[in-house]
Amino acid sequence: MKFSESLKKRSCFQNVYRNGKSYANRFYVMYVLENNLARNRLGISVSKKVGNSVIRHHITRLVREAYRLQEEMFNSGLDIVIIARMPAKNVSYKETEKAILHLGNLHHILKNDTEC
Repeated sequence: MKFSESLKKRSCFQNVYRNGKSYANRFYVMYVLENNLARNRLGISVSKKVGNSVIRHHITRLVREAYRLQEEMFNSGLDIVIIARMPAKNVSYKETEKAILHLGNLHHILKNDTEC
């Protein structure tokens, strides 16, 4: 993630939950809040209800990689928190990538490709 950094502190996550806007699809919930920085900050949350530690880390890696490879498509200056839902434990990389881009489109935080 060359354009982004990670959200790590609980207070940062809580701020995004309280003040951000959320959209969801079948696999993930995405909260977005402007952070007035030049970079995006990404937080990923996977509950113990979803699965054991192996499954939770697998989902986290899938989400982080899907975001990293599509990072240039997202606008800058955002705090983004992605929460995995139960069906995410059976999802492939391509479905994860598609779900994250779908949520970005719902939030209107994807850059327009019509500039070319």
